[in-house]
Amino acid sequence: MKNMKRRLAETVDFIKIRIKDTPYIGLLTGTGLGASAESMTIETTIRYQDIPHFPISTVQTHIGRMLSGYMNGCPVIAMQGRFHLYEGYHPLEVTFPIRVMQQLGVKILILSNAAGGLNPEFNPGDIMLITDHINLTGTNPLIGPNIDSWGKRFPDMTRAYDETLIDAAERIAKTAGASLQKGIYAGLTGPSLETPSEVKFLQTIGAEAVGFSTVQEVIAAVHSGMRVLGLSTITNVHNPDDPVPATVEEIIEVAKGATPLLETIIKGITKIIYETEIR
Repeated sequence: MKNMKRRLAETVDFIKIRIKDTPYIGLLTGTGLGASAESMTIETTIRYQDIPHFPISTVQTHIGRMLSGYMNGCPVIAMQGRFHLYEGYHPLEVTFPIRVMQQLGVKILILSNAAGGLNPEFNPGDIMLITDHINLTGTNPLIGPNIDSWGKRFPDMTRAYDETLIDAAERIAKTAGASLQKGIYAGLTGPSLETPSEVKFLQTIGAEAVGFSTVQEVIAAVHSGMRVLGLSTITNVHNPDDPVPATVEEIIEVAKGATPLLETIIKGITKIIYETEIR
């Protein structure tokens, strides 16, 4: 843990001297959604492999870059690509970008991911606002000694996803002539996709979307005191009674199709935050 603190400090020092202002909002994008961060005015671009101690994205479409700049006047830092347990990364490595954001001063975290739909009323291409999650990964980024400067030993998770941000996202989408879904996200380890029996189990316990990311990062973000908005692009909808194989290529294409609406939501949120909390 001491080694992790040292590496984090070195990473943050490296980034601090390369960005102008303290970022208020952090963006973290997932499969097929990296372009959703590029509508910002970009001032700094750094490849993950050039950042000391930073993990490397190995997943297709995870660009692997850190962007710094402004969106609607709000200072933003964006991570194009995340890290997953199934890549062999430890939970502390998966959440390393969150800790970097925390040390840089980020107050609000907006995450996007691609997810399989479990609610039969969903359609491919829908965007679901995450209202809660179920951690089925079997692990947690807070296991081990607690670093008090990072957060409390036992963070409360009853409102992990900020209701004010969820309401704002709904209003922004409505103004744009679109509607959003809302639901509970189940986080699995992956990388194998769900069996029909697993889909039935997930539906039984109340999950409405499923994926291989997000829960570790949200736990770390809540631990750090950040407000969180989670956005899942529903790339396919599972029917356990008539299962249809899903390909990675199809998932990526559907996720890319959601980029314009994601950009609209993210830009709208940054505008609200700038006008109500920064200006």
